[in-house]
Amino acid sequence: MIERRGRTREEHDRQIVAELRERKIDLVCLAGYMRVLSSEFINTYRGRILNIHPSLLPSFPGLNAQKQALDEGATISGCTVHYVDETLDGGPIIVQRDVPVHEGDTVESLSERILIEEHKLYPEAVKRVLEQIE
Repeated sequence: MIERRGRTREEHDRQIVAELRERKIDLVCLAGYMRVLSSEFINTYRGRILNIHPSLLPSFPGLNAQKQALDEGATISGCTVHYVDETLDGGPIIVQRDVPVHEGDTVESLSERILIEEHKLYPEAVKRVLEQIE
């Protein structure tokens, strides 16, 4: 684990990048990272950082996407795999999957159904990206 307490985001990310380079990592896949990456990290791996988000972006970016969808009265939610750039959940979309919002859904019930689709969607997105890189 790379300690981040007591360090700037840039210092922390610099060490992660060094570790990734040492291990010859070409593709970074984020899931539940919940931390904004520094510009240096993004620039080092631009076009090779993926993230999964529990909404159909650009709708409901950021935290609590499922609650945002329910509060908005959405009838369809879902998940998105996208490239990471400097914007919060705003990078180019790779692939999305719809998940219906049912009457009486709670944050927990909607989250569970979205998570099932995320587990299917992320490997599909990684495969698609790797095929483009090769």
